[in-house]
Amino acid sequence: MTFRTVRTPRAPQILALAGTVVLWASAFPAIRVGVAGLGIAALSLLRLAIASAALAAVAPFAGVRRPRARDLPLIAVCGATGMTAYQVLLNWGEVHVPAGTASLLIAAAPVFSVLLAGAFLAEPITRQVVAGSLTALAGAAVVACGGGATGFSAGALVVLAAAVVQGVYHVATKPLLRRYTGLEVASYAMWAGTVFAAPLIPDTVRAVAGAPVDALGAVLYLGLLPSALGFVIWGHAVARLPLATSTGALYLVAPVALLVAFGWLNEVPNPVELAGGAVTVLGVVLLNRRPDREPRVVARHPAAPATRLAPRKRA
Repeated sequence: MTFRTVRTPRAPQILALAGTVVLWASAFPAIRVGVAGLGIAALSLLRLAIASAALAAVAPFAGVRRPRARDLPLIAVCGATGMTAYQVLLNWGEVHVPAGTASLLIAAAPVFSVLLAGAFLAEPITRQVVAGSLTALAGAAVVACGGGATGFSAGALVVLAAAVVQGVYHVATKPLLRRYTGLEVASYAMWAGTVFAAPLIPDTVRAVAGAPVDALGAVLYLGLLPSALGFVIWGHAVARLPLATSTGALYLVAPVALLVAFGWLNEVPNPVELAGGAVTVLGVVLLNRRPDREPRVVARHPAAPATRLAPRKRA
């Protein structure tokens, strides 16, 4: 009789996963602080530029390879959607939407990923996928309408648009993740996104000149920790932990963001938003309940891109 040894998660990997969740959750309130003092354009460009510089410094030690020329168009799509457009839309939305509410709306991003994958990658749209998508979208609608008596706000629509472009990013990364690691794809996309954000330089220069210290501190934090360090330790964790552990941890980003927003900004979500957020997370959980034999791509945060939970060896 042959017995298989089952690996149990070790403390360093669990700590890395927990650190990623906290960092990505904390990005939502940090955006509120940064956008108030820097504006949408400056916060978007500076965050991308700081993260790009940090990842470039780490790249030689992390074994990040040069991308193949044939993959550059797809990398450009990833950078334009998952980095540049996502940053601008999320920052714009958080001008009007509280940090906790934004995190609950972004939690619906996997829905758009799956639906777009069905449309463009011919992935099957099962009854379970439809049920999970409808549930999550219904929860997002409740969250968007729960902030006041005026109904669906423009700010909520903009945050949902950020979730949509993040879904596009997830679909675009899937072919790349067959040939590169999650950290490599995130780095390529971050660098490309920074290039696409270059037209924001004039506004950024004007904004930085009169920016308050707390806003500058917030964008430095966003670039170095949630955007750069978050991707590094996420890649370390998911390469060594079971699929269920990695996937389940991502469902904690929105609840942790609510707690961080409460402690940092004194934001208190109303019961309707909390109920809608719970429905959204339930829908995403249902959406992600797929056979383990299928590779899965999952979302993150505030800013961020998807990573293959079971990365293949490098080509």
